[in-house]
Amino acid sequence: MRHFVLLALLAPLAAFAQAKPEAEIHLTPGAPPASPEVVAALAEKDQQLFDAAFNCKIDVLKTLVADDFEFFHDKGGLTATSGKQFIDNVADGCKREEAGTNFHARRELVEGTMTVHLIGDYGAMQMGTHRFFALRKGEPDRLTETGKFIDLWKKDGDTWKLARVISYDHVLAPQPK
Repeated sequence: MRHFVLLALLAPLAAFAQAKPEAEIHLTPGAPPASPEVVAALAEKDQQLFDAAFNCKIDVLKTLVADDFEFFHDKGGLTATSGKQFIDNVADGCKREEAGTNFHARRELVEGTMTVHLIGDYGAMQMGTHRFFALRKGEPDRLTETGKFIDLWKKDGDTWKLARVISYDHVLAPQPK
């Protein structure tokens, strides 16, 4: 009898617990693929960025980098926490080149590796693989290393500004003996 009374008391509770409506599942699709125009715009910005950085065009570089820029590097960690700090770092490298204490370099994007993905209404992420070369007068360009990158570009109206960089997986090239 006790079990019957207990069952009679618990039955309505069990029914109530099962009667709760289930929440609907709302799925949000990912961002659409980047348009050919966005891919072309970021490829152009990428070229401008590295041309400015490796040829000491500081005024051009200032137009490409966001004020809240951050740069993360597998070798040095967080190497810049603002656009100004990044630009100052590049300018210091240019001074070392001029003084002869640092070699001149160039960077090339490995063909076919660049991908671009929209990031909501913020902007776009550009990823790829690049190679770096040491340049010496009278000598062929010498491959120094290969690495990968993730660049986060912020869209402000019609302007793209580089906001974040993650540069990683750097592998030194075999060097001549």
